[in-house]
Amino acid sequence: MPEDPLRKEAPLWLLRRNDQAFVAVLVLIGLVGLIAWWLVHGGWAGRLVEINRAKPRSARFQVDVNRADWPELAQLPGIGEVLARGIVESRRTQGPFRHLDELLRVRGIGPKKLEGLRPYLRPLAEQPAAGPATRVSRSR
Repeated sequence: MPEDPLRKEAPLWLLRRNDQAFVAVLVLIGLVGLIAWWLVHGGWAGRLVEINRAKPRSARFQVDVNRADWPELAQLPGIGEVLARGIVESRRTQGPFRHLDELLRVRGIGPKKLEGLRPYLRPLAEQPAAGPATRVSRSR
């Protein structure tokens, strides 16, 4: 059968030669950038941070014992779930804590544990005296 002069061979590649060269340059630029980033961040010297070598960090927080639920209280050092639930139960049955020293009424909290907790506890707001409310009247 004679060959059709208008019919061309199907290309073997999806991209033309110029497009292939452009993609190759882009990939090369990406690799050079990646290697530069690695070097700048201490890759050659072995200074990249690995999660196993990272220094532990701590967050400072304070808790209001009259508003916190047991999950928040359980985050305090030396306080577990059982003791945190005991604090909430004491607050529920005997009323809010007026002073941090009243935490000693909770079974499991002694003077030593209370001193360890003080940096993590917010100072309590002064409670109004439990008496008849006095009204100040202004006269004109």
